[in-house]
Amino acid sequence: MNIAVIGSGGRENSICFKLKQSKQINKIFCIPGNAGTSIMAENINIDVLNFESISDFLRNNNVKIVFVGPEVPLVQGIKDYLEKKDFFVFGPSKAASRLEKSKSFTKQLCKKYKIPTAQYKSFSSMKGVKDYIKKMNTPIVIKADGLASGKGVSICNNKTMALQKCKEINQGKFKSSKKFVIEEFLSGEEVSYFILSDGINYKFFGSAQDHKRIGEGDTGPNTGGMGAYSPSNIITNKVENKIKKEIIEPTLKGLKKLGCPFVGILYAGLIIKNNQPKLIEYNIRLGDPECQVLMMRLKTDLLKIILACKKKQINKIAINWSDKKAITIVASSKGYPNKQSKISEIKNTEKILLNANQYLFHASTFKKNNKIFSSGGRVLNATALNKNFKSARNICINMLKKINWKDKYFRRDIGWRVISN
Repeated sequence: MNIAVIGSGGRENSICFKLKQSKQINKIFCIPGNAGTSIMAENINIDVLNFESISDFLRNNNVKIVFVGPEVPLVQGIKDYLEKKDFFVFGPSKAASRLEKSKSFTKQLCKKYKIPTAQYKSFSSMKGVKDYIKKMNTPIVIKADGLASGKGVSICNNKTMALQKCKEINQGKFKSSKKFVIEEFLSGEEVSYFILSDGINYKFFGSAQDHKRIGEGDTGPNTGGMGAYSPSNIITNKVENKIKKEIIEPTLKGLKKLGCPFVGILYAGLIIKNNQPKLIEYNIRLGDPECQVLMMRLKTDLLKIILACKKKQINKIAINWSDKKAITIVASSKGYPNKQSKISEIKNTEKILLNANQYLFHASTFKKNNKIFSSGGRVLNATALNKNFKSARNICINMLKKINWKDKYFRRDIGWRVISN
């Protein structure tokens, strides 16, 4: 069987890594891929939004199953397009993808089905914004309504800053939308909770906690994610039951009633305080870098899971996880997430031992003349599976220390909440 993975990040590299372990797969194609995916897949240079060219390639290469990694092609309707051409796409429809496309859509769904979340108000202009902010306590959370590559959320410690962030979004800072949501700040500990749905049934698909801030001690501006660890240790049986009954199940029920049952991975970003989970936001795909630690811990054949989803029988398959702990540390270009360093060569990656317990996943990299170069903000993901978080983190740090790359930056405190030094 041939399979295609859509995307070019560390998430897609780890998905290819896991699929490569399946004995049922003959060939993996990654569209467009990166220097890391080229080790276990054939990279195909097609724009992820060129659905017609992707469809032609799939047909010409006898590919029937497509795993979509990033949110943008899903939001743009790649599933709807390809499934009309008789391909199975592991991911949600354009209509169901509104959970991530629009913060306002998700908030309205929460309101209708009494899903616990922050108090909010949506705006499409600056009319009434100043008065609304005046009534709020600080900090105040400002969110771009549309997609913003993980950079659309600002936690504002004063009302002047909150007003400025609203103006920036309304003036077109993010191409996806000029709309925005103003929310109350929720205190507590954040956790990423994943489920897999086939449109009828759903199953737990792992937990993780990530570090979004650029600086150690979780300081500085938000990024797409500087590291993650799995499993989360703050989800008790009591809390998980609340997550399922109060958040996940009402969401899936609501989407079904709207005529767009959810198929694929649903990622609930939650905040937990006093054993009460509240929804921060939904993503309609695996997180990056959370995916990297989940793929290291997943013991079940990923293709078997996808095929069970295709048959709408995930209730009949056991999804097993390693009892070990996993950590991933992101190495970014200096200056990220603001001004980034130019393209530069990355050396010594061949000196790192790669196996089922430690792997260097690539994100923004490319190969030229048998050399590897950086091409963006988040570039490499050192990922390890070990008996405890501290050992896993030490392995990751040692992997990154071996890399000779002048623009390398990474945090050494990933997992600090669960590691006692």
